[in-house]
Formats: sequence, structure tokens, C-alpha cells
Amino acid sequence: MLTFIGIIIILVGLVSFLAKLLFGTNKLTSWTTPKRSLQIILVGVVLSIVTGAFFYAEPGTAYAVQYPWGGQKAVFRQGIHTKMWGRLIPIQFELPIKYVIPNSDGELGEQSEYANVDYAKYWAFSDAVKARIATSVVIGIYTEDDHQFLSVADRNKTEQNMIRSRIIPNIDQSIKNTCKLMDAQDYISGQASDFDRYFKDQLENGMYVLEEYSENQNREIIGDSSTVRTVMNKESKQKRFRIQIKDGEPVREKGNSLKAYGLTVIQAVVTEIDWEETFDNRLQLQKEEVAQTQLEKQQAEREFYRAQKEKARGEADKAVERARLEKEQIQKTIAAETEAKVAEFNLTKEKKQYEVEKFKALSKKVAADAESYQNAKLVSAGLTPQERAEWEYKTSVHVARELKDLSLPEIFIEGGTKQSNDGNLLQSLIGADLAKKMMDGKRE
Repeated sequence: MLTFIGIIIILVGLVSFLAKLLFGTNKLTSWTTPKRSLQIILVGVVLSIVTGAFFYAEPGTAYAVQYPWGGQKAVFRQGIHTKMWGRLIPIQFELPIKYVIPNSDGELGEQSEYANVDYAKYWAFSDAVKARIATSVVIGIYTEDDHQFLSVADRNKTEQNMIRSRIIPNIDQSIKNTCKLMDAQDYISGQASDFDRYFKDQLENGMYVLEEYSENQNREIIGDSSTVRTVMNKESKQKRFRIQIKDGEPVREKGNSLKAYGLTVIQAVVTEIDWEETFDNRLQLQKEEVAQTQLEKQQAEREFYRAQKEKARGEADKAVERARLEKEQIQKTIAAETEAKVAEFNLTKEKKQYEVEKFKALSKKVAADAESYQNAKLVSAGLTPQERAEWEYKTSVHVARELKDLSLPEIFIEGGTKQSNDGNLLQSLIGADLAKKMMDGKRE
């Protein structure tokens, strides 16, 4: 820009100088003189020299400087550098490239001011569902090797040319290949992260070589996870693609990667997908069906837990009743065991008492037997004259004492023969006395 201004200033000086020489002094040339014209030309020359020999490197931008004599150099640091009227090819360290889905007014938004933005395109998944895919890609240039950077800059000439001819075609091819690897239903069912991974891997390391295979859809699953019914359909076929694998690694297209251009992929993600209207309708129906299923599932779970609650309550009541009955049973058992132990103790006591009485009776019997045995021995052995005299003495003394105390009746009536009276007089008196005592006892 400054070089162009310098050239303009030089031309203005030359024109004013020539006009002064050819037309002399007039209204148009009165403001200048030959000396002033030469000064203007000198200013233009100096400005052109300075701006052609030097340039200012912007931060975050790499420059390839191509000299008029055929040499070139790479500049990666900001500041003032020499270019010696050479050609500059500026390329940003990081190139943001976005595919954006326009809003309802057809505008791309403020982000179009800060990145290379283009309209998102429609792509078809393996199940023929189409969608506009918005992506955000950030490409970085390799600044460690001057030769590689200069080669890329020389082949692409400008940054915009490199984006349009190298980067965007690779982005489109990566999206296309990735869409072939999965169904739209698979994408929304959890394979979105796989889509981003395949997308970035192909951009950085090269496109996958895909192989086509046919998969016969011999059955159709109807229902949810709890109820599955199979419908046979031999005529339904779907064309599918998969990655060719060799030695455990994916086969890639040769020479078709950003890495070969000295570029690295810093970011490559899908930011938004705008499905076609028919698929949106299908998704809406699926969402409603899923919502209804979830509602029914929640209701079923509520009923299940309610039944569990009632069951738990019944178990609790049973436990309480069981505890009460077990308590009563324990009390009765303890009472019965106590009675049994008391009865057993009483029985043991009676047995001991019986044994004591038995031993007492045996002792008495033994004592009686011993006494009887002793008496028998005495009888059989006979009394000595002294023992007999002593016994007769004690007997006569005792009889005399008894007769002494005997009160005979004052009147005695005798009957019978003389012989009987003489022999039984004493006996009769004793019998009369006893009869009197018995009569006195009755009166009392």
C-alpha cells in the first residue's frame, strides 16, 4: 500500500515538473516550481524505496517472501523485516473454517466476520436421510520447517486459494465418507462422537478407502426391549459401506491429506445438523413415542413400588404379629418349663422323703428285729437263778403295791360252792373293784 502511494507521489511530481516546463506559469502550475516538483519526486522515491524494501509482519501470521531475483524466505516473527521489493504471501498460523446453517432470515451471523464461512451443504447418510451439517474446523500451519512452509505457499500462492483448493475439498470428502459409515438413526442414537472422530481422523491423516457391502434386512424389530417381534422380509436390502482394514489399520487414499500440505487439524467437530423435513417428522413421532413409553414406564414403576410398599407393610405387620406370638410362646414356654422344673423338684423331694421314710422304717424294723432277736436269745438261753429271783421279787413287790392301793367293797356277797369261794376270792375282789371304776367313769 505504501509502495503504491510512493509511486503516486512520484507521478504527481513528474507531472507538475513537466507541466511547468511545457506551459510555463499559469493558474494550474502557479502552486509549484521545478524545485518543489523535484522534492515531491524525491519524497515519492524515498517512500517507494522504504516500503518496497521493508514490511511489517502482523502477529499470528506467517509470511513467505519471494524476491525478484528468485530467492525466498519464511518469516514467522512479528515486526519489521526486509522484503527487497519481493512478493509477500501471508498465511495465518490458524485458519478457522466454518460451515454455517443460515438463520430464518438467511443470515450467517456475526461469526462470518471472523472466519472463513460458507453455507452448510446437504449430505446423505447411509440410510438416504439428508441433512445440512454445520462444522467448525481449525487448521494450523507447520512453522517448524521453513522449506515445507515455503513449498505450500509457493504452490497455493494465496491463503484463500489454499483454503478453497486444498482445505475445503478435504473437509467435504471427510464429511461425505463419514456419512456413508452410519445411518442417521445411528447418529442420533449415540454415534455422534464417532462421527466427529472419523471426521477429524480423515482430515488429518487421509481419507478412508471404503468398500461396499450388501446387508440383507431379513427381519424387522417391532416393539421395545421387553417385547420383541420379528417380521421376515427377504426382499429388503440396504447398501452399506465400511472401512477397508489391512494389518489392523484402515486403508487410506494416498496423497490426499492435509498433513501432506504441511497442515495440522487443531479442531474438527460438527456443531449443528439440520435434518430434512421428513426425518424431522419421524424424529418428532419417535420423541412422542419415547415420551409415552417413558410415561408408561414411570407409571408401571410407580405401581410396582406401590405394590412393594404394600408388601413391605404386610411383612412389617406379619413381623409385629410374629413377634407378639413369639413373645407369648416364650412366656408360655418359660411358664411350662418352670412348672416342669417345680414338678421335677417336688418329685425329687418326694423321692428323697420316700427314701428317708423307707430308711426310717428299715431302721425301726432292724431295731425291732434286733430287740426280738435279743429277747429270743434271752428266752432260749434261760434266766439265771439270781435273775429269776430278782424278777419274781420285782413282780411280788409290784403286786403288793397294787393290792395296797386296792379298795375292796365293804359288802361282799358270796355265791357258789365253798371250793370256788376259797380259790377265787382275790380274783372276785379285783373284778368288783374294776366294775366299780367303770361305773364311776360312766357317771362322770
